[in-house]
Amino acid sequence: MVTASTVQLTGLRGRDAECAAIRRLLDGPPDVGGALLLWGEPGAGRSALVGYAHRQAEARTVLVGAGLAEEAALPYAGLQRLLDPLLDRADALPEPQRGVLRAALAGAGCPAHRRLALSMAVLGLLATAARERPLLCTMDDVDQGDPQTAEVLGFVARRLRELPVLVLLTAGTDAVAGGVPRHRLRPLDDRAGAALLADRLPRLDPAVAVALTAVAGGNPQALVDLAEVLTPGQCRGEEPLPETPPVDGALGRGYRARLGRLPADTRRVLLLAALDPDGDPATLARAARAAGTAVEALAPAEAAGLVRVDARRVTLPQPLARAVVAQSVPLAARRAAHLLLAGVLDGTDQRLRRALHRAAAAEPPAPALAAELEAAAGDAAPAAAAAALARAAELSATPRQAAARLVGAARHAWTAGRPQWARRLLADSRVTGPTDPTTAARAELLRGELELRCGAPSAASATLLAAAAAVSGVDRLAALGALVRAGEAVCFTGDQYRYAEVARRAAALRRPGDPPAAELMSALAAGVAATLRGDHERGGPALRRVVVLGNRLTGPALTPTALTCAAVAGLLVAVDGAAHRLAERAVELARARGELSLLSRALELRAIAEYWLGRHDAAADTSRDGLRVARETGQVTCAGVHLGMLAVLAAVRADRDTSLRRIREIGEAAAPYSRPRALAQWALAVLDLVDNRHDAAAARLTALARPGIGRGQVLIQVMATPYLVEAAAGTAHLPAATAALAVFDRWASSTVSPSRRALSARCHALLAPRGSAAAEDGFRMALRLHPADAGAFERARTELLLGRELRRNRRPRDARGHLHTARETFGLLGLTAWAEQATTELRAAGESVGTPDLPAARLLTGQQLRIAQLVAEGATNREIAARMFLSTRTVDHHLRNIFHRLGIRSRTELARALT
Repeated sequence: MVTASTVQLTGLRGRDAECAAIRRLLDGPPDVGGALLLWGEPGAGRSALVGYAHRQAEARTVLVGAGLAEEAALPYAGLQRLLDPLLDRADALPEPQRGVLRAALAGAGCPAHRRLALSMAVLGLLATAARERPLLCTMDDVDQGDPQTAEVLGFVARRLRELPVLVLLTAGTDAVAGGVPRHRLRPLDDRAGAALLADRLPRLDPAVAVALTAVAGGNPQALVDLAEVLTPGQCRGEEPLPETPPVDGALGRGYRARLGRLPADTRRVLLLAALDPDGDPATLARAARAAGTAVEALAPAEAAGLVRVDARRVTLPQPLARAVVAQSVPLAARRAAHLLLAGVLDGTDQRLRRALHRAAAAEPPAPALAAELEAAAGDAAPAAAAAALARAAELSATPRQAAARLVGAARHAWTAGRPQWARRLLADSRVTGPTDPTTAARAELLRGELELRCGAPSAASATLLAAAAAVSGVDRLAALGALVRAGEAVCFTGDQYRYAEVARRAAALRRPGDPPAAELMSALAAGVAATLRGDHERGGPALRRVVVLGNRLTGPALTPTALTCAAVAGLLVAVDGAAHRLAERAVELARARGELSLLSRALELRAIAEYWLGRHDAAADTSRDGLRVARETGQVTCAGVHLGMLAVLAAVRADRDTSLRRIREIGEAAAPYSRPRALAQWALAVLDLVDNRHDAAAARLTALARPGIGRGQVLIQVMATPYLVEAAAGTAHLPAATAALAVFDRWASSTVSPSRRALSARCHALLAPRGSAAAEDGFRMALRLHPADAGAFERARTELLLGRELRRNRRPRDARGHLHTARETFGLLGLTAWAEQATTELRAAGESVGTPDLPAARLLTGQQLRIAQLVAEGATNREIAARMFLSTRTVDHHLRNIFHRLGIRSRTELARALT
């Protein structure tokens, strides 16, 4: 039996929903029964949850049982062990029931026509015992024991409504106890996985924790097993991580035990399934027939939780399960199975799969087979191509060929979003033997990309510049790609002054009549360099040319990389709709092709476009998606940018708790001038502005960049300039704000974007003397320029600022219309804090208005809403604190604020407010 008794001992990480389901079962009326089935793959924490139920059942007598595979052939063995403490009460049962119960539990079995009587006897015995004290019966791994016990317990569990008896069952599948409420144990998410690992390895690098959660497939026991075998270098992220959990760990031993109990035919077909990662049911059926058996032989393996079969796919639940099955047979048997699979794969569309199976059975060197694999990899998805080239390297005749194929495999592994695999393949290429200069340059180019995306952007620019120089003689397009990435690295780290060198090298590679992909990248480098130095007369046309080229890409030139380059250009010339379309195409193409390493960056650009389009909710959704992808693919730098965007978007909504949580997730590792740090400071400045701490907000935003020396995040400061100007008006930071506005003006005036010009006009109005005609004219010009079909938030902010200006100029009647418009828009957008500001201004203008008429949910921050929902469900403050990893004092504080915001006094009123 695979258990998770060692899993999540410090709080059942990631199992809040399951614990809540157990508490709901236990907290019902004592005279009403119920049942629950928890099911999930081995190692998911089922046994730990049973232990949790035992600890929570203080007011009940607890009967404990477990299904044992060793007793699966003994009818009613599990039932005997569960009911043994109650057998002295069997005398209270009617004679027919008493007799059939004692016979079954004594090993005499039960005839089919007496099974109903036996099931009623068990129900009656539990009812008799529950008269003294309510009962909780738990049966862990019910599907692993004898099926007769599972059948009886399912019967009982469906008939408990009028009895003070609870039944909690766990299983590896939901194909037991039909009709019983059930809850599936899903894989842990990144946050829960990191918390579980932190309990055992407190100093584990956060990026390593995310990568290990992916390796474990979110399985708690797999995470525990991985934590036990990591080296110090792996914990720091300095060495490649394991590709699977250890086969000799607790989870691996459990899988081996289950495998050992399967019939020979089942193990034979399961081996074929394990060796065919494509999981095609038709292929497996043909291979099973060729092996002299049938795919139906997998049924016992399905029951044991080792494989899942449906009409479209055969799936092993864990990479570890695949490894355990493959290692359970001798090498000769594995090779024979691979050859059998190769023999049933026919047709040109099966060329790569057939070659891979033949290669797995081959002895190196096999140069002809290696060449076949390399050719077949050209049309494959990135992950499959990486596997093919890696095996081709093992079969290569010379070290030089092997190294070139390993570097190619590493490139495909990275494209598939597998950076650890890519690093391992690059390391293997170094020790394989001598490499030619071109292969070495391609390896350095890939190493630079990995540094940029996965944690060392400060080193990436030098690596990429050197790689571009080395590869430029044989592959100009690759060299230009390396230069674009180097430019991205210097912008990420806040070293924009170094972009001039990137542009100079890109210009040297430009040729007349360049193909669209090459022209696009060289024009991008030229346009970005000009924009960064404020030369929009040159930068604008170059960047607009990039957007045009991006929209015309076809055939092999149409790649996610090229589309993201075009989206960057679109954002820099403020054609937000075009930039959004280009980024969206890049997202769709990356997903369709399995090029996951490019997906997070494309989502980042889409989120920025949505921010400028005023679609803040969409931008937050995109950033959350990008953060998930970045974490799954080990891209720490991209994750930091998405966290920063989420912090800014939450701050704009005045959702302080969410914004600060996202900033904490960025952590201290972000360098001072890096993009994530700049976004975090922007978010904090917006929160300062919401709380009327104008001087603090201006100080934060002024420090984002030092344009005079080309350091810092100039582009982020440009995005944040409207907030900087508003914060700095009337403070000592006015000169810095005026300088930043001059930079913003030069950019805005070079675009055709009415929204940028509206923001510029608003900023000038804020800096004009209070009460002057220039101030009022500036605000009114901004209102005329704001697009009617987009940017409702910015228009409402302008309405608010104009209303405030008129009210302060002793024109309350003129102010009220603008303030009412702002208040209504903020209310519709669910922006409570901004609506309250408009309400305050209306009151100051002499109008009697109440709290904005918003739904209760819109009046609360994200964390406040979650706490309110838990209160409405009946959770105590202590339970809320445990589930949300907060202190009870923090929950008390939030609850007081919730009551104040909603104007209520009790939990009952709160529950009503949320319905």
